[in-house]
Amino acid sequence: MKRSSSELIAHGVVGGVLAGLVVALWFLILDSLAGYPFRTPAALAYALYVAPVIEPTFRAVAVYSVVHLGVYALLGVGAAWVMSVLHTAPRLLLGLFFGIVVQEVVFYTGLFLSGLPPSEVIPWPHVIGANLVSGLVLMAYLHRAERAEVPLGLGGLKAYPQLTRGVITGLLGAAVVAVWFFLVDLVTGHPFATPSALGSALLFGASSHGAYHVNLGVVAAYTVVHGVAFAVAGVVFVTIAEQIERSPSFLLLAVMTAIVLEGVVVAALALGAQWALGAWGVWLTLVANLLAVASMGWYVWATHPTLRAKLRGEPLSVRV
Repeated sequence: MKRSSSELIAHGVVGGVLAGLVVALWFLILDSLAGYPFRTPAALAYALYVAPVIEPTFRAVAVYSVVHLGVYALLGVGAAWVMSVLHTAPRLLLGLFFGIVVQEVVFYTGLFLSGLPPSEVIPWPHVIGANLVSGLVLMAYLHRAERAEVPLGLGGLKAYPQLTRGVITGLLGAAVVAVWFFLVDLVTGHPFATPSALGSALLFGASSHGAYHVNLGVVAAYTVVHGVAFAVAGVVFVTIAEQIERSPSFLLLAVMTAIVLEGVVVAALALGAQWALGAWGVWLTLVANLLAVASMGWYVWATHPTLRAKLRGEPLSVRV
């Protein structure tokens, strides 16, 4: 059903404002956890219009909030118009693209024009998280407002069964690793120490034990990154398994690839976050990854009867 221009504008404005409010709430929570409420909008207000000062004032926060919501309203209208022109229904994948590409470009373009290095205003992981969530909220609103018949999120994955199987496989591996390190932390008497340390190192650049403390916000943020990384790995894992299903001689190359990737992951953690993992960190990580690969392999084996039949019943002529 074709929408009128007024409907597109109205839906875009409301969706954009909602996305902007989500971003504002995101940074209010982060600032409050850090003990400095409203620091981010004040910093952006001064960075864009006065000077790089982060002392919050009501005027600075109010002025920036108006500009912030106005920009997001325009972005919402732009998103609704583009989807109308392309005859595309709102979907969560489009929300991901809109959040981590379009909104990122707009934000960093604004900082670039202000003449300030982005790292001196807001850490980039905070920006990505806020824009990612706001992009999803925008698409969810537009999907509801336009009464789109195409499924919004997980329902849309039914058209891509390989992707669905890959995401489930990856999340299973992520859960196994998370449980492993949770048990390790419990045994050592420091619950959630590992995700807090790794999250601080990855998202905030911490490089020593004194630079972080256990924080449930950091744990949650790292858990999201952890899950996304494993979901991508799961898609690759399932793709390789289904290639073996079609050509069993592909098995040797798949095993060699898995060994190399395992070595790369362990080496990267050893070099970048050894302080966070401790003296036994490399071995603990190796065991965690082996458990993850075993659980993912079990799931793929259980859900691919053709693969089982191929590997059990046919002699392999190895292709190299």
